Amino acid sequence: MVRENVRTPTSGWLAVALLIPLALIGVGALLTGAEAGSGPLAALGVLALVTAALGFAGLFVLNPNEAKVLQLFGEYVGSVRESGFAWANPLYTKRRISLRVVSMEVGKLKVNDLDGNPVEIAAIVVWKVVDSAQASFEVDNYPEYVRVQGEAAVRTLASRYPYDAHDDAVLSLRGNTQQVAEHLQKEIEERVHLAGVRILEARISHLAYAPEIAQAMLQRQQAGAIIAARQKIVEGAVGMVELALARLSQNNVVALDEERKAAMVSNLLVVLCSERAAQPIVNAGTIYQ
Repeated sequence: MVRENVRTPTSGWLAVALLIPLALIGVGALLTGAEAGSGPLAALGVLALVTAALGFAGLFVLNPNEAKVLQLFGEYVGSVRESGFAWANPLYTKRRISLRVVSMEVGKLKVNDLDGNPVEIAAIVVWKVVDSAQASFEVDNYPEYVRVQGEAAVRTLASRYPYDAHDDAVLSLRGNTQQVAEHLQKEIEERVHLAGVRILEARISHLAYAPEIAQAMLQRQQAGAIIAARQKIVEGAVGMVELALARLSQNNVVALDEERKAAMVSNLLVVLCSERAAQPIVNAGTIYQ
């Protein structure tokens, strides 16, 4: 695997300071040789001009958060990361690699979750190149490589979690967004490490059931919510009934046999658990009539 070798280039201003006098000397020698009819002097002038022209071809400008990958006849020489005006061997081929942070969106994908339900999922991936040599030589097109691997990671992630969990101990796509985002980031980072890319952030941007089952899943969620609410109501009602019976017995308000206790419990549960307001009936006789 090719690893990045950071090189410090020669200052471009220093190169210009040397090349301009060389070019002037070449022009002067060429003109003087042509006037004096001196072939060697003219040849020396031409050689100086050619050398200066080649030297000027080695000048380049590097912007912040960019790198230049240098190659000599196909062999990797090194990478320049220092921004500014620089000079390198004019025979080097120089490939620009952006080191800026990139935000990429993995479009909506239809996949099956852990329960086999079709869901639509999309994600946002933030990444940057950290090794210019790997990005240049280990993969053919590193932006496309990151995009494809990101899609594969999102598909794999969605198949490992249910959309919605009915048990608090089970992680789900909808209920555990932070843990799922961390898993997604790790999943993508393992896939794109070869390209010299670091994943800075990955998170789900869209999550929904597929349209063909959305209505059925909505009814299922509503039913689950109703059941959970009923459980809370029953738990609270039982507690209130226990408290009422205990207080009545403790304060000696009324003595009830087991049959009347059962009737009182039944009436209190109906009142407390009913969706509608109870209609009271005043008993003008005794509790036994």
